[in-house]
Order: sequence, then C-alpha cells, then structure tokens
Amino acid sequence: MLAVAALVAVLVTAGCASAVDGRPFAGPQVTAGLDPQFVRDNDGSDDDRLAAATLRDLEGWWGSQFPRLADGQPFVPPKGYFSVDSSRPGPAPPCTESTDEVEGNAFYCPRADVIAYDRAALIPVLREEFGDSAVVVVLAHEFGHAIQERLADVVPSSASLGSGAPTILSEGQADCYAGSFLRAVHDGETPDLRTGDAGIDAAMSALITFRDPVGTDARDDRAHGNAFDRVSSFQDGYAGGVGSCAQMTLQNRAFTQQAFATLSDAQSGGNLPLPDLLRAMGTDLDRFFGGLVRAQGGQWTTPTIREGRDGCGQGAVGLCDRGVIQTDADLEGIHDDLGDYASGTLLASRYALAALAALDRPTAGPAAGRAALCLAGAYTADVGAPGSDFSLSPGDLDEAVTVLRRSDDAATATDGAVADATAYARIADFRAGVDGGADRCLALR
Repeated sequence: MLAVAALVAVLVTAGCASAVDGRPFAGPQVTAGLDPQFVRDNDGSDDDRLAAATLRDLEGWWGSQFPRLADGQPFVPPKGYFSVDSSRPGPAPPCTESTDEVEGNAFYCPRADVIAYDRAALIPVLREEFGDSAVVVVLAHEFGHAIQERLADVVPSSASLGSGAPTILSEGQADCYAGSFLRAVHDGETPDLRTGDAGIDAAMSALITFRDPVGTDARDDRAHGNAFDRVSSFQDGYAGGVGSCAQMTLQNRAFTQQAFATLSDAQSGGNLPLPDLLRAMGTDLDRFFGGLVRAQGGQWTTPTIREGRDGCGQGAVGLCDRGVIQTDADLEGIHDDLGDYASGTLLASRYALAALAALDRPTAGPAAGRAALCLAGAYTADVGAPGSDFSLSPGDLDEAVTVLRRSDDAATATDGAVADATAYARIADFRAGVDGGADRCLALR
C-alpha cells in the first residue's frame, strides 16, 4: 500500500536526539544512526540507518501507547523488517515474489506481520525530494497498519476497524496514527528523532502531495483520501493522540473525496477559467456573506471585484476598502498553477473580511486574519447548500489546502498582519470553519 511522506529534515544520531530545521528539501546526510542489523538485507547505508532508528523509536513509543488502547495488553513489535534493493534481483521480502513488486514503495504485510521498504527507489528519493523525515512518516504510517491488526485481535470492535472497514478509513486511521507519532517527535518524546513547527508543516506538505488522483472514488479499494482528508486525519492524530485515531469510524469521520459526476467535469479537472470563477463565486459569496451579516443584524453591501491591477498589501487578493476587492497579477498564476479553488479560497477570505467590516468587527490585526480564513472554511462547507448556485468539484478542497500550505494570503488582515505563521495553523483554522460553521469563526479571538 502506498505510504504517506513528510517534508522535514531529521538528523539521527546514536544515543541522542538531534534537532531539525524542517526545511522542505533534503537535509544534511545522516552520519550516525542506529545500527540496522535487525533490518533484514540492509546494506548498512545512511538510508538504512535512518529507517532503523525510526523503526526502533516507533517500537518504543508504541510500547507505551498500545496498552492504553488494548485494555492493558502489551505491545508486540512486528515480526520483521526488510530493506529491499529494487534496482537488482535479490531476495524478495515476504508477501512478494520479486523485488520489482516493492519498487518505490513501503508496505505492511499482515499475513507475515512484516514491514518492508525499498532502499533504492523510495528512501533515497524521499530524502532527496523532501527531506530525511519523509522516511519517518512513511514508516509511521505503515506501522499504523500493524497497530490496526493488533487491535483487531485484542479489543472490541469499538476500538478497532474490523475486517470490513473500507480502505479509505483504514488509510485515514494510519495517517492519524502517523500524526500522533509526529507530535511525539515534535514534543521530544522519542530518543532519536526531533522536529519543530517547520517540520510539521513540511509533513503536511507531503500529505497534500501524496493524495489520491483527483476524481478517485472514496469507495475504491485503493483509496487513501484526498489532500483535505489526509491532512484532516493527520491533524486529528497530532492534536488528539492515538485515542482519537482508534475511535475513527465512518460515523464520526466524513471523507470528502468524490468521483467526478460528469465527463465534462473530468475533462476540465473541475476548473473554471478565472473570469468565470470570479463571476460565479462572486454571486455565491454575496449570498453566503450577505446572509451571514443580515442574520447578525448588520447591513451588507455587495463588494465590487476589480481584476488585474496592483493589489493592496494582502497578497494576490485584497480588500482595499469595504466595497472593493482587488486582485493582482499573481492571482492568475495561482489559478493556473494550483486550480480554481485555490484562487477561490483567497477570494472567499476577502469577502469574509468585508463581512467582518459590515459587522463592525476589526479587519486589521492577527485575529481578523484568523477569522477571515475560518469564515472561508465556513463558506466552503456551505457551497452546494439550498440556495447556492455554485458547487465544488472533486479537486477543490485539495486546491484549498495546497494554497494554504504555500501562502499566508488567506490569513492576512487588511493591515498585512498574519496570525497563522504555519501551514498547520492555517489549515486548522480553515478546518474549524468547515466543521464548526460561521458561529465558531466569529468567536475566534
């Protein structure tokens, strides 16, 4: 099964923890790490030493976490770990017939209770493309599948997924467990691995990158989730710990991934040209935010959208005064590069600032930026509701979290202040609006 990855640099040293800077590119080479002798067929390389240190930290951490989920039952580590060189013939790990089957991948095989990874076309590629702890999160995700198997054997169905769980649910839970482990790494609870806020942001960047192809049906037996689903699961584990992950069900986890409804939507990728998007969204944003303001006892004036001029210090889209939302030349590039709802998310956050102004609430300062981003999430959750003549396509939520990862524009207030300095915080505030609605956003301080 395809594993998640993270964009964060980790230095691993024997016997002590090393801090990492979380840069979204390959960090310094690991010069010392855990002896990988317990990993079958390893070649003693830095790649295998990093993987070995990660696996031992996972074993130790789950040794303390598992009994809390399993009615006190002790954690038993997987029966084996296998390093595979897919670039040449060699011993195939259990559950495969040749090294070719492992190319570019890592997996947990429940039948043999082993974890295997490709040290030729996965580990070095992850390290070069993203940074060393991409490896850490890949293995944390696969370890999560081993935990699922163990819980299914020792606890009631309420704390385990059971044999009939859809793939997207089991993968979401593994992402959740990976998020919990990354929190432990961040908080210094593991002996060999450390990361900071920038590293967590980088981890979320990889979840966005390793999403399912747009239009994948959530019922597909290979589905792992779209970017919004994967990031949501990761954040739930990061914030709520393994207990929240173990309780994940289809009743309390709403997956947003969906297939394309029409052939024309699939052919366009669900994207409207920028002028068409601004017209369609402008009407729908007016519906939502006008209704919100009037419900709160305020007076709403529909903003005018002015395209393609200099902005007003808030990024690609700005609320230049209460009645004018101004786009600049960068918006077209964002639209073409990331998709229509990337630009749509920025536009929604500026309408949110206009709504705050209409309610005589501050539009300057960090709290205003947070509220605007949260309200953009609340609007997103309302798209397609009765009275809305605008709808989201399967890729739109991916585009939203991608622009939030890359830019703080949607969290920028009218004075240029930004509260959410990390992608983690920006996505969390957007999700607060999606899940909690406008009332939750208006309560933010």
